Amino acid sequence: MSLFGSTSGFGTGGTSMFGSTTTDNHNPMKDIEVTSSPDDSIGCLSFSPPTLPGNFLIAGSWANDVRCWEVQDSGQTIPKAQQMHTGPVLDVCWSDDGSKVFTASCDKTAKMWDLNSNQAIQIAQHDAPVKTIHWIKAPNYSCVMTGSWDKTLKFWDTRSSNPMMVLQLPERCYCADVIYPMAVVATAERGLIVYQLENQPSEFRRIESPLKHQHRCVAIFKDKQNKPTGFALGSIEGRVAIHYINPPNPAKDNFTFKCHRSNGTNTSAPQDIYAVNGIAFHPVHGTLATVGSDGRFSFWDKDARTKLKTSEQLDQPIAACCFNHNGNIFAYASSYDWSKGHEFYNPQKKNYIFLRNAAEELKPRNKK
Repeated sequence: MSLFGSTSGFGTGGTSMFGSTTTDNHNPMKDIEVTSSPDDSIGCLSFSPPTLPGNFLIAGSWANDVRCWEVQDSGQTIPKAQQMHTGPVLDVCWSDDGSKVFTASCDKTAKMWDLNSNQAIQIAQHDAPVKTIHWIKAPNYSCVMTGSWDKTLKFWDTRSSNPMMVLQLPERCYCADVIYPMAVVATAERGLIVYQLENQPSEFRRIESPLKHQHRCVAIFKDKQNKPTGFALGSIEGRVAIHYINPPNPAKDNFTFKCHRSNGTNTSAPQDIYAVNGIAFHPVHGTLATVGSDGRFSFWDKDARTKLKTSEQLDQPIAACCFNHNGNIFAYASSYDWSKGHEFYNPQKKNYIFLRNAAEELKPRNKK
């Protein structure tokens, strides 16, 4: 049975392997559970690049570990390896050739994990936890970009213990994304900076935030020519902003939409409003997924400004998400995100990573 191959007829036959479910709602969408998921909250997920045959998934957790699984077309997941930091792992990314994984941690370091030798070495140092990590592959240089709560953005040649460049941020780095030649960093106090990466990284523009509440996640999107052209920014107030860098008509082209709120968004009744924990763009269709503290994922078409799907509610928040390189697999992590404080933490609750076939559900409606 091929769940994630090109001929996948996922849905009808895919649910039988779970048997009859009782009232347990940890997996209401009946998606595939990744085996041996981390023992504490999962903060980040990343799939291998298209240069690697097959699909490998990396997850970082608050148990200080980074784990790697092979995801087969059948949906079977095989734990391959893991590495440790001495603090929670807040972000992970891959090198473009798929041979290395980079990890950012609360232990104030970033590491490079060579998957072939299964060795991990420190490649970066900050004065506070490292919140974001991205690989930059430019024609004339390659480096790792780390963003930290020490209010700096640093660029590292993995062979040197000193950064190639250090850029000061107005505040602590909360989230970032990179698609060459563009990077975007969102900080505390609603700071928002776009960088250009050609020749060497430099600040391109500071943007007044389109959102009124704390920045939580950001993802760059591309235009029809496959060039980065803007970004989606999510906040703790159940809202996402779609922002183009150079739109023909800024007032019309840039917009925000509500999401991850109880009892719908078009209501005058009081509603619970949740954080948007993650945003990911589909690599083929350009549609997007958001995940939230409400325990739901939603799929959206930003061009048609429509919602394509919202999941049933999981019994805990969804903390992170990502697509694989061809967009056939949507991965999402179900973990407590501490959005309601320590009183709502239940150490008995397991953490899960789920895999869903995303080939059909993220197609824009108007495309036949």
